[in-house]
Amino acid sequence: TLDEAQQLAGAASSPLVHLGELQVEAAKQHRLGVQSLYFPNLGSQFDNLHFNKNPGKVLAFQGPLGNQRQIGVNIFDKNQTVVNLSAVQPLTPLMAIHQLVKVARADENIARAKAGMPVTEAANRVEKNYYDLLVAQRELVSAEAESKKIQEKWLTASSTGVTNVSIEQEKDMISAEQAIVAPASKVKELTASLNEMLGLPQGTTLELVPPDPLVENVSLTEVTEKAMLANPEVIEAEQTSIKAHAAAAISKMEYGPNLAIVGGYANQTAINTAVFPRASAYLGLIGTFTVFDFGKREHGVKETRTNAEAADLGVELVKAKVAAAVKNTYFELERSRQFTQLARRMISATRVVEASYQEADNPEVESAQAKVEADAFRAELEYRQAYGRLRTLMGDK
Repeated sequence: TLDEAQQLAGAASSPLVHLGELQVEAAKQHRLGVQSLYFPNLGSQFDNLHFNKNPGKVLAFQGPLGNQRQIGVNIFDKNQTVVNLSAVQPLTPLMAIHQLVKVARADENIARAKAGMPVTEAANRVEKNYYDLLVAQRELVSAEAESKKIQEKWLTASSTGVTNVSIEQEKDMISAEQAIVAPASKVKELTASLNEMLGLPQGTTLELVPPDPLVENVSLTEVTEKAMLANPEVIEAEQTSIKAHAAAAISKMEYGPNLAIVGGYANQTAINTAVFPRASAYLGLIGTFTVFDFGKREHGVKETRTNAEAADLGVELVKAKVAAAVKNTYFELERSRQFTQLARRMISATRVVEASYQEADNPEVESAQAKVEADAFRAELEYRQAYGRLRTLMGDK
């Protein structure tokens, strides 16, 4: 059945599905990594140095007679060991981190919106190949029935004693054989393609079950509203706008100072304990501020503001494009639905005609029935493809 074929194709296309899952997971881990910047940064430092010379005398005093006297006080040791444990908590960067989290979450939302697309595309390809094979099989049945009709015609001519018909008979038989070659080759080609999609061995014979007629009931308003909320292109455009506005906010923060609270514990043997204690804890505030950067911040703000305006305009353009596509596809769906209904009625009428024949195996009726069924499958395929495109625009997976 078509459902079984799509399930097999989904299993065969698992690498693409796994790729989408990996992209979502990578985006999620990136967002969690950015969120961790809210918390203090804990660090450690260990230094062990040995100088080849003594640091020497560093203190000098003026003597009573005017001469200078130096006193050898080794403030810095020749062998030094320093262990420092510190914690730094950003203050003003927290606002920039908040905007970076917005950017990371937007990337994650984009990845989630695109994650199910390979599965949907694979299902649509299988559906098209499935119906194309159904059509090709019916065309082959029709061609074989026409060939059988030609054979019966010449058998009837021979039984009535008609002579000198060998050349015309041979031409008709060759034409009948040629009419069978094309659909037979198409059936073989489509079967091989479908086997490859389903992960089945080449040469596998498929017995296709005609699917039940598609039944849907959607309105243009419903489809348009859902497309504006769940369409991958709309989601990507909206999330890109969020990223652009976050970048604009970060660029404005460059005008402010960068402040952070720092605290820690140090244990050292580098400086003499008479000057600096060996072990001590500390707590303080670190701040940096750029006084002048030759207009770098100003141009950065203008650039990000322009990008944000362009992103907002991009959202409007994408929504207009999707709305137009939804409208066209919806009318295409309505048109294909009507053709499908007419084709189904034609099948019913053909079966009534077939039932009126006394012969159980009439080539002419068999050929006509196969042609009508092939036309119905073509109409059903167009109907299903239009509905599939509409579901894709709606963001259904």
